[in-house]
Formats: sequence, structure tokens, C-alpha cells
Amino acid sequence: MRIGELADVVGVTTRAVRHYHHLGLLPEPERRANGYREYGLRHAVVLARIRRLTELGLGLAEARDVLADDAGKDLVEVLTELDEDLARQEEAIRERRGRLRALLEAEGGLPAEGPVSPELAALFAGTAHLSDSPMAAKDREIIAFLETAMPDEARQQLVSSLGEVLGRPDAVARADEVYARLDALADAEPDDPRVAGAARALADCIPPGLFPEIGDLDHDDSVLRAFYEDLAPAQAEAIRRALRILAEERR
Repeated sequence: MRIGELADVVGVTTRAVRHYHHLGLLPEPERRANGYREYGLRHAVVLARIRRLTELGLGLAEARDVLADDAGKDLVEVLTELDEDLARQEEAIRERRGRLRALLEAEGGLPAEGPVSPELAALFAGTAHLSDSPMAAKDREIIAFLETAMPDEARQQLVSSLGEVLGRPDAVARADEVYARLDALADAEPDDPRVAGAARALADCIPPGLFPEIGDLDHDDSVLRAFYEDLAPAQAEAIRRALRILAEERR
């Protein structure tokens, strides 16, 4: 058989056959006087086995081990490992689908900052009217970022603390007032007298559990620096002062 005939019989491409030669999976056949490869039944048998192994999900290196006479692992061992790996992938897919269903079925629908956890989506849905505030919209983006960047335990603490804050009867109204104060500083200078009032109001809205290590947040780290640079100067100053207030009060 010529290479094209072999490929057609087994149901692969001639390019695949050449690749298997290159990797040492398929032995090179003898060549005719005209230089063309001459494949026999043995080549078709090996090529068909390569196809079956790869269709099961084995990589070419694993298939080569199975086909080798001195293979370190026999076929049963390789297929057992593959089955275990597929089981892990199957479980991971089930978990991902579960998270997707929770997001799609979340009360209030997906927020603009999504995807976020169902718990955070529910909190965002309860304060949807605050998104009319530019500062509130930015705050939601930061909270969504923190939920992604934080370790699981810290993320759960963040969402739990936010839930406690927003669950208070006057919490949404107070948040509305704070955002209004910060929005009013969009064109102001850092020494604007309104900065002090905005900082105090913001500090009063942040519960101890939200940022337990609040003193560290006033340091000039790269994330906080990027956050400040994304704000108007007076807004950044108000937040800096609020963090300092909390650091003093929590000593």
C-alpha cells in the first residue's frame, strides 16, 4: 500500500502518518526502487491501534509507551490512569456546571460586573439603584475584583461582611449618602473641605469585619496605588483619610 491508501484504510490523514513516523510510533516501511514507501498489513494494524488509543484520550507519548516492547506501563495501567483522569475531569465539569446554574438562576439576574458568586450577585441586586452613582459603580467593580483575587476564606469574609452591612435597615441609605459625597468630589482638589466629611462618612460605613487588617491598606502597595490613580484626587484623598481613621480607631 502507498501512504495515501494506508491512511484511507485506517481513517487518518497522510500528515498524521508522517507525524507518527517522526515520533517513532509507526515504524518506517521499506521503500520501493522508485523511493515510495510500501506499507503492509502490519503497518495498518499498528496505525489502527494508534488511532484507537488516541481516540480514548491517550497522548501520543502514552500511546508510544503502550506500543513499545519495553514499555514502562502496560495497557491496563495506562487506561486505568486515563479513566481516573477522566473521572476527575468529569467531576470538575459537574462543579463548573453547578456554578453556572447558580449564576444563571440567581435572583435579580447577572450583574454588569458578572460573573461573580451567587452571594455577591444577590448583594448587588439589592443595591442596584446605587449603580446610578459613578463611585458606586466603581466600588462594585473593585468588590468583584477582590472576590476574584482573594483566597477563599478572605473572599467569604468579604461577602459575609458586606451582607451584614447591607442588611441593616439604614445601610443602603447611608451608602447612598457616602457615594453622593464622593461623587461630589470628582472635580475637587485634595484640600477641599468636603474631603474630611466624606472620609468620616465612609469610615462610619465600613464594619470591622470587612477589612480586619485595615492598617495595611493605607500602605503604598501596587494594587492600592492603581486604585487611587483611577480616582479623582479629592476622592482618593477621602479614601486615604477614611482608612487612616479606621486604623486609628482599631488600634
